[in-house]
Amino acid sequence: MNTLTILALSWQHVLIVAILLVLLFGGKKIPELMRGVGSGIKEFKDAVKEEDKQPGSENKTSSNSNNNSSSN
Repeated sequence: MNTLTILALSWQHVLIVAILLVLLFGGKKIPELMRGVGSGIKEFKDAVKEEDKQPGSENKTSSNSNNNSSSN
């Protein structure tokens, strides 16, 4: 069985989840929750970009993996 087939959501599933969210949190709380999710994603992306900008970060990682493989 294909994993993507199991995880695929039809429009009926999305509608049911949306109705459940409205019932659980109310219409006024959902935008606040989505803002929190969006800001969390933005912070994560910024942290990943900052990690990539550091000049020595890649060399440290590769040298540690080389040391570990030579000791085996």
